[in-house]
Amino acid sequence: MQQHALVSGASIAGLSAAWWLARTGWRVTVVERAPAFRDGGQNVDVRGVAKEVLDGMGLVEAVRARNTTETGTVLVDADGSVRAELPDGGGDGATAELEVLRGDLAHVLLDALPSDVTIRYGETIADVTDDGASVTVHTDAGTALVADLLVVAEGVRSSTRALVFADDEVEARDLGVAMVFGTIPREPSDDDRWRWYNAVEGRQVHLRPDPHGTTRAILACTNDDDLAALPRDGALARMRERYRGAGWQTERVLDGFDASDDVYVDQLTQIRMPRWARGRVWLVGDAAWCVTPMGGGGASLALTSGYVLAASLSTHDDTAAAATAFDEWMRPLVSDVQDIPKGIVRFAYPQTRLGLALRHVVDRAITLPVFAPVTARLTRVAETERPLPPLRTTAQG
Repeated sequence: MQQHALVSGASIAGLSAAWWLARTGWRVTVVERAPAFRDGGQNVDVRGVAKEVLDGMGLVEAVRARNTTETGTVLVDADGSVRAELPDGGGDGATAELEVLRGDLAHVLLDALPSDVTIRYGETIADVTDDGASVTVHTDAGTALVADLLVVAEGVRSSTRALVFADDEVEARDLGVAMVFGTIPREPSDDDRWRWYNAVEGRQVHLRPDPHGTTRAILACTNDDDLAALPRDGALARMRERYRGAGWQTERVLDGFDASDDVYVDQLTQIRMPRWARGRVWLVGDAAWCVTPMGGGGASLALTSGYVLAASLSTHDDTAAAATAFDEWMRPLVSDVQDIPKGIVRFAYPQTRLGLALRHVVDRAITLPVFAPVTARLTRVAETERPLPPLRTTAQG
């Protein structure tokens, strides 16, 4: 009898899991709380072992075709002049070879799903019961779904995770940084580079090109409160006050966010857990190990986790043994990204003019050829010398 997997979350981790589970013979149903597919989002990239996973799906060229058009990364002063250009790292510098918007990458995965994968939009899991033989899910729409496996591929503040795992099993580590992401109108002065501006009091402004005729903007700053807990208007008002006098294109970004329907507010929070599975419920992606944009590589880990999940299940008859295999393969990759060096927030977000001047000195130094190997290591994520675990396919993609 064909096994049934229920996947909660229709973004990168969930769609990767759905694709690979279907490839190994599972019947797959995806539940997504949004009423329709969610386009939009900021830059993500495919690096390291995730390139192998994407290649195994036959989707490298499809992703390359949706490239953001970004050609490099420059650090700018308040007048917009370039003071440093980051090395490209052979295609894996700050701007990656496979640089793509989150929504565009997810759309490539969605389009590649087998036709028999079912997606139920506009439903949120309200209850989970695992009796050992199967897992039963009730949604807020009153639907009951029975499956052999529940894969929770939700965000950092996953509500389904809280239904299965106790609070003391989930460490939510606030990094003390808030970010607001949004899409704003493109101006003639915008170019094809990621422009990065630092101001005192721990404030950053980022502008990045996209392939849709608009510009992706980010405001990032040190912050001790949970900005994500505020309503959108409250969060933007807080950021407008926080960025008073920051300079460069701050006012343009804030005004653009006020008028944009694609704004996302986040308080950077890592998720650390001693285990990612309980019975027939597995966590993947941000719900399991959110690494945050500061760590980088979240999309690459999400893509890879879908493959490793399906591979582990395809080579183990026992769900517990499969979960152990999944953990043993993924955890070193995750830990490597999550272990952010001490002091990185203080360095990345200088508070004083002296701190900012020291940051500028370091920025100039890392662009020198002699430091190229060191700089390149800073942007290498999701890399491993281990081969991907074997996967037994019973369905043709």
